[in-house]
Amino acid sequence: MQVLSPGLNLSDFLERIPIVKERVLMLDYNGTLAPFQVRLERASPYPGVTEALRDLMDAGGTRVVIVSGRRAEDLVPLLALVKHPEIWGGHGWERLLPDGRLRVQEPSPAEMRVLEQAMQMAQELLRAGARVERKPGSIALHWRGLPALAVARIQERARASWSTLAQGDALDLLAFDGGIELRAKGCNKQHAIKAVLSETGPDSAIAYLGDDITDEDAFVAVKPRGVAVLVRPQFRETAADVWIRPPRELLAFVRHWRVKGSKS
Repeated sequence: MQVLSPGLNLSDFLERIPIVKERVLMLDYNGTLAPFQVRLERASPYPGVTEALRDLMDAGGTRVVIVSGRRAEDLVPLLALVKHPEIWGGHGWERLLPDGRLRVQEPSPAEMRVLEQAMQMAQELLRAGARVERKPGSIALHWRGLPALAVARIQERARASWSTLAQGDALDLLAFDGGIELRAKGCNKQHAIKAVLSETGPDSAIAYLGDDITDEDAFVAVKPRGVAVLVRPQFRETAADVWIRPPRELLAFVRHWRVKGSKS
């Protein structure tokens, strides 16, 4: 575990956890709780993660929130928890509550038409081995696991076709680890973080754990009130306050949070 922000006293933060009124632990899924897989449906959590989250939720006192680019409904079976936590899916377009209620925001009709156009453009890339993931407010093109030459060709063709669709004010073309995504601007992970923070009192301990470039806006959003944690085997430049390596340091962080929090 490495502290990146000179002004952060991590020990002081951890010691505050058992004495605050509220605790909120927010976590990305792919790359953070689970290693990347070529097939998204096979992206199960690191060994011990499901048990650590179950114990944390059973101990009470901590609001556990998953914030992911994946569809919320896709994460429920992967997490394999008897009672699932709150899940924000599709970069904030979906909110699945622990009681099963699902709230979904949708892009404007004009944005939906552009996304459908992007979907049609992507069909030729499927023949080159790419995989397309349709979400409420975006379309993601995945090339993880393909040969480097195929990846370069797909990436070049995808940017050439989708960049024209992202020239207006409605959509962004964003890279992520293993692909590229055309996303409507109405929601992102920062939107989800700010919504959760707005429901959290001032006397609280808050952390967000993520791995990808798409987590950077979430890091920025959480830092004024909590700690941003980069979870990656290898370091990269980031706005996060702390860097931990999965799975050992990840599990230690979650378990430490549970032990500290359960004392209140």
